[in-house]
Amino acid sequence: MQPIRMVDLVGQYEKIKEEVKKEVEEVLDSSAFINGPAVHDFQSNLEKYLHVKNVVPCANGTDALQVIMMAYDFPKGAEVLVPSYTYVATVEVIALLGLKPVFVEVYPDTFNIDIEDLEAKISDKSVAVVPVHLYGQCADMERILKVAKNHDLKVFEDTAQAIGAQFTFSDGRIAKAGTMGDAGATSFFPSKNLGAYGDGGAIMTNDDDLAAKLRMIVNHGQSKRYYHDSIGVNSRLDSIQAAILKVKLKYLDGYNEARYRVAQKYSQAFSKVGWITTPVESDFSTHVYHQYTLKLADGVDRNGLVEHLAEKEVPSMIYYPVPNHLQRAYSYFGYKAGDMPNTEDLCSRVISLPIHTEMSEEQQNTIIEQVLSFR
Repeated sequence: MQPIRMVDLVGQYEKIKEEVKKEVEEVLDSSAFINGPAVHDFQSNLEKYLHVKNVVPCANGTDALQVIMMAYDFPKGAEVLVPSYTYVATVEVIALLGLKPVFVEVYPDTFNIDIEDLEAKISDKSVAVVPVHLYGQCADMERILKVAKNHDLKVFEDTAQAIGAQFTFSDGRIAKAGTMGDAGATSFFPSKNLGAYGDGGAIMTNDDDLAAKLRMIVNHGQSKRYYHDSIGVNSRLDSIQAAILKVKLKYLDGYNEARYRVAQKYSQAFSKVGWITTPVESDFSTHVYHQYTLKLADGVDRNGLVEHLAEKEVPSMIYYPVPNHLQRAYSYFGYKAGDMPNTEDLCSRVISLPIHTEMSEEQQNTIIEQVLSFR
């Protein structure tokens, strides 16, 4: 049996190696390394896949969120509502721009933003909400959009973990993650469901005027070379990464389906185990399982389980051990332990198992066996 990895990028690459080499060689032959044809091709293909009017490629997913907020030029101290239970990048950009993150609870079953707590924390300083589609399924965007409309808030979707997931509205309309709010941001970090072989990111929006501004900001604030209309940054997706992503985009639905099959086998194996709660899938969203995350019961020694699995050469990860409202970097916002019971409880209970497109039945059976042998 091959060694078990959290993500098997080597095995995935072997299947598309020749296609990737061909596309990369075309970039090398053309020497169009910045904003070359590969970038424009990928942008166009991703727009078609997502059914969104505009994709603005950029250097990484963190930049994508920052550039969106830069485009709106919110006043210093304005409040942006964001779940505490997310990767730090979602919060980081808010603080970097001199805005105030207002941390919101998540639901203990789906791990996504709690709409009731969101609405309760809106103030006259609130300007935007950043729903995070955590682990691979959409937050309740229909309700979020309604709350945002009622309170005149912008909606910026963090879809770094859920590209390809679909949301179904109550009227039957279907939309892809990242395309429902005012703008969406995604990451092409190598381990993502659609991952580059380096850093990369993109912004999605159906607002043409916003897209024009975003394109200026990612390119030093210029719409014409050496003429700078706004303060910008240098955040571009390079042509080699775009060429790789162009190949991988063709396989994204298949990759997501493979992850889903792995998740279903896990859930079937663990569904009747009293000390494990398996992931809950929302009625309104498909799940692309960027992570497969279990919640352990009270009294289960999570560190002991991690050590037990490691001894059996089964990797695992904790996403995330410390909520953002209790991170030292954000202590000046005045949050304390106990402010968000659901979030803090999840941080003490969750554990993620390996999940990827190349997992063999033998590998998965071994993982399941070793988890079950812990107790």
